Amino acid sequence: MTYFTNIESPIGELLLVSDGKNLIRVSMDQQKYAAAIDPAWIEKKDIAVLQQAAEQLQSYFAKQLRRFDLPLALAGTEFQNKVWRELVKIPYGITISYGELARRVGNPQASRAVGLANGKNPIAIIVPCHRVIGANGKLTGFGGGLPRKKKLLDIEQSLFA
Repeated sequence: MTYFTNIESPIGELLLVSDGKNLIRVSMDQQKYAAAIDPAWIEKKDIAVLQQAAEQLQSYFAKQLRRFDLPLALAGTEFQNKVWRELVKIPYGITISYGELARRVGNPQASRAVGLANGKNPIAIIVPCHRVIGANGKLTGFGGGLPRKKKLLDIEQSLFA
């Protein structure tokens, strides 16, 4: 079974999706590659992982949580999963370039492929694809839109100001 709930956040409504044990999606409204609610899914707020995800996201937005601790199930290709596992290692408030991410996954020439995998990250915010920026330090390539990426980075970097 697949369960979902929606929560409000400072960057708009978020869709949280679970297989009952793991978090499998976090999508922003009007996000590129966002999950579309399937009629077979069950809307249920009291699934433990959905409650935990909602609580941790609220703490994150309140600048009280720097690291998520949730069971995740990432569905993608071997390469995508490698990229997504590396994203989780980027520390709170820190950004790296797509080229650096490509180097970290063992393929320094694959910054475009890394960018595509990053863009298809199914668990936004929690798997922090927003922490990857252009080599020139500019914000680029965020499925939720650059204003949201900026807001997420501002939330994280405000604690270091």
